[in-house]
Amino acid sequence: MTSRRAYPSPLPPTAAVPAATPSPPTTGRRPTSFVATTWQPGALTLADRGRTAPLVVSTADHPGVLRVTADLRDDIERVTGTAPAVHHRDRLPDPAEGAPVLIGTIGRSPLIDRLIATGRLDVRGIEGRWETSLQQIVTDPAPGVPRALVITGSDQRGTIYGVYELSRQLGVSPWYWWNDIPARRRPRVHVLPGRHTQGTPAVKYRGFSLDNGHPGLGIWAPAHFGPGHAPGHPGGFTSAFYARVFELMLRLKANCLWPAARGRAFAEDDAANHATATAYGVVLGTSPESPMMRAAGEWHRHAGDGTDPYGGNGAWSFHRNGPAVRRHWAEGIRRMTEQHIEGIVTLGMRGDEDTGLPDGERIRLMEAIIAAQRDILRAAGTLGTPQVHILGDGAQRSWERGLRPPDDVTVVLCDDTRGNLRTLPDPDLPERPGGYGLYHHLGHTGAAGTTTGADTTSLAAAWEQLHLAHRYGIGRLWIADGGGLKGRELPLQFFLDYAWDPGGLPLERLGEWERAYAATHFGPRHAPGIAEVLHTYGLLQSRREPEPPTRRTTRDPDTGEARCDDAAIPYSLENYRELERVTDAWEQLDDRAERIAHTLPADLRDAYYQLVQYQVEATANLYALRAAQFTNLRYAREGRAATNTLADAAEARCADDLAMTDYWNTTLAGGTWRGFRTRPETGHGDPDAAGPDALHPPVRRIELPERAALGVAVDGSTAWWPGTREPLTLPELSPYRADPAPYLEVFNRGRAPLSWTITSSEPWLAPSQHAGLTGDQLRITVTADWSRAPRGRSSAVLTVRGPDGAAARVVVPVHHPRARRRELRGFIEADGYVSIEAGHWTRSVGAFGVRWRRLPDAGRTGAAMAPFPVTAPRFAPGTGPCLEYDLTLFTAGRVRLLTYLSPRNDVLPTGGPEFAVSFDDQPPQRVHITGTTGADATAMNGAWEQQTSDNVIVITTHHDLPVPGRHTLKVWMVDPTVIVQKLVTDTGGLRPSYLGPPESLRLR
Repeated sequence: MTSRRAYPSPLPPTAAVPAATPSPPTTGRRPTSFVATTWQPGALTLADRGRTAPLVVSTADHPGVLRVTADLRDDIERVTGTAPAVHHRDRLPDPAEGAPVLIGTIGRSPLIDRLIATGRLDVRGIEGRWETSLQQIVTDPAPGVPRALVITGSDQRGTIYGVYELSRQLGVSPWYWWNDIPARRRPRVHVLPGRHTQGTPAVKYRGFSLDNGHPGLGIWAPAHFGPGHAPGHPGGFTSAFYARVFELMLRLKANCLWPAARGRAFAEDDAANHATATAYGVVLGTSPESPMMRAAGEWHRHAGDGTDPYGGNGAWSFHRNGPAVRRHWAEGIRRMTEQHIEGIVTLGMRGDEDTGLPDGERIRLMEAIIAAQRDILRAAGTLGTPQVHILGDGAQRSWERGLRPPDDVTVVLCDDTRGNLRTLPDPDLPERPGGYGLYHHLGHTGAAGTTTGADTTSLAAAWEQLHLAHRYGIGRLWIADGGGLKGRELPLQFFLDYAWDPGGLPLERLGEWERAYAATHFGPRHAPGIAEVLHTYGLLQSRREPEPPTRRTTRDPDTGEARCDDAAIPYSLENYRELERVTDAWEQLDDRAERIAHTLPADLRDAYYQLVQYQVEATANLYALRAAQFTNLRYAREGRAATNTLADAAEARCADDLAMTDYWNTTLAGGTWRGFRTRPETGHGDPDAAGPDALHPPVRRIELPERAALGVAVDGSTAWWPGTREPLTLPELSPYRADPAPYLEVFNRGRAPLSWTITSSEPWLAPSQHAGLTGDQLRITVTADWSRAPRGRSSAVLTVRGPDGAAARVVVPVHHPRARRRELRGFIEADGYVSIEAGHWTRSVGAFGVRWRRLPDAGRTGAAMAPFPVTAPRFAPGTGPCLEYDLTLFTAGRVRLLTYLSPRNDVLPTGGPEFAVSFDDQPPQRVHITGTTGADATAMNGAWEQQTSDNVIVITTHHDLPVPGRHTLKVWMVDPTVIVQKLVTDTGGLRPSYLGPPESLRLR
């Protein structure tokens, strides 16, 4: 393992990145670019050499509009170096001050309404819409004023979004504060003529929840903004913190926040929190455990000790403490009404003492809870307030068994905490007036893995699930699990962009979106390279959560020492060089990320480290650590001379991990983000267990004899010599192998250099080296001269001899097919299998307007295939769309087919999800996925945990192929939500691995 950097080394300053004209879009919709750095006919000059256009906003407008005008002033100063004047009045500034920027809301701003009344501003298509904005240059807005830029909106947030769109196009990233991203400096800025709008959002309420369980956020926020104001609860989040969150939301065109709840109480932690939300124009909602606009913490702080202030017994239980709980809820609605809070009321209850009730009783209890809550809303005159019922785990079970809230209530469908939908609206049922919502996880802490420390979102996979939700009519409310915000910037922005305009972000534009995202933060010059790093990061990261392995170990029966079991590290140490290939891919990505860092100007490096480099480097370091750690354990059992070197490497990677955490907390951005990275990647959240002490199982060190001693190991096997006196066996040699040639390792088991020789029983069998002197170990590849090798199946023997005459025998199976290369078609069998990436089909046959569609990079190792449209009906096996794959087998008889599927759940009421497979003209075998796996996303059982941790479902079917030769593998659509990633036909030689074997050679 190579030595790795722990943090960026000081770099010489480089030239600033030149500004692009015009700036690229960052959202899925193709918004018209109306900002330029060169003047064009009809343009309005916003800034030129120290002069800036004044900003005018009416004091009669919404508080959020007045506030965002100040943000625009600051943004213009960030870009141009000069702050414009801001006028709060209902008349235009003096003509001598230059062409102004008029900011106001239709129906609220006298300035805007006069322009509409006089015909100078056309708001058709904007007025009366939801959150819709318009940017337009108008002529003669007032006597003596020839032109003005108007930014208006159909409502308060429409105007706010219009202002922030100008800021974005000026070059101010939505994440500028959260990631220390400097604005791109432009001394001259012009606004182009035309009528510009970002349209109306497709999803009415869009936003995220704050995961206050995120350890870094809970430490950093009180330290940075001051402790919470509630006595005895200093960990609360204050209005100064939430002001930064609200600004970020609005810059991302979000409108709804679920504040941090666990252990925190939005209303009590700072009395100004609600007023701040109103001042920003943000909608507040609450998670399932906090119904009726009250945080769960408000109950547990005051009633959890049994001294219930509402006259009850302190139990958070409707059936045991109903009157007190009702009074608690009524207080939340009273507060919402008196403080004029724009909110979405959560109905239902996660009762700590109600969850164990039988299904029937639980449903009746929930019906009573919702009825009581609606009575409170009715009594307060707020029954028209938007209401949601969120299908968390218990509520999901009740929904499946028939619970239905009132029709005007929005039913929020939750994913399985891993980004996979659990259910969809039944298309055969009448539409609900309240519609449906979505709660989508971008990360998770729980049974199936932990992703608080890294973004593990695959954009292609996320797009597929969000597209599915949109196409099935889930559009009233979308909330993403925002975690601690930092570390989830890319998936959160993608989620919100897609929610705004799904039609403007088709699958084909994901690459364009990634480049635009990178350009927003780092400018167009560096965007392609950074986007490619982020794209590759998402692909590699989505294969497996990069968290510490489980602490489950087995004991060596001879020594009693701990060693890792299969659960501890999923990637194979022996087969297909899997762990090596994965680790090498991370190393290469880290090298690319570092090279880019050296090209960036100094003022972008902190932002780059936060948004790109840290997550790449930390994960690459973790994979290098695991490779060294578990290889060390294997080497220790074999007595290899390299054992202690790998122990040193593993401990060095632990030190690098701690150094990265220290750099984040003490040096990055002057220590601004101290506390956000308190959890080293090698620990389990316990800083005292970081470093080498956190390695489980621990690395081993061995004492070596002085004299050299021979050891031999081979590719694809855990056996080693002299651990066994039986011959070792290499994987089969074939001229049609797609993966590298197999190898044997000659290793030293002593201190003195090891001399060795290799002889072959056949002249056509060629090891890459025949003799040598080795300090620790050497890898020898084995190839054949196919012009001399016999046809058919045979074997040869390599004999490895050490200095004392001891000899290890290595059997090399060889298959040189009798058929000529020109006679072969499709994917070719070698080493006992045929492996095919699903996207590499030979023929794709549609049916009745339904077809299979390629989803680039949606699989763990390549493209996936999914039926489209996703609303297609179910087909009987053999009648629907079919994927065909030509392959050539040299083996006849029974074969196993392993179909790798994306871990999707049974979301439709059709009895699925199902698909079918067949070979040639054989009848299709129908496969019920959840029936085969037993996975239950609602119960979150062990089978579900396994497939979501692995991010794949592997289904095995058996097929009889009476003759070798050309065959056609067929995959039939039955249900529209099945996504195929990979197909592996095992003819008897398949070896265990996590990702499956590399793709086989394909001949046309």
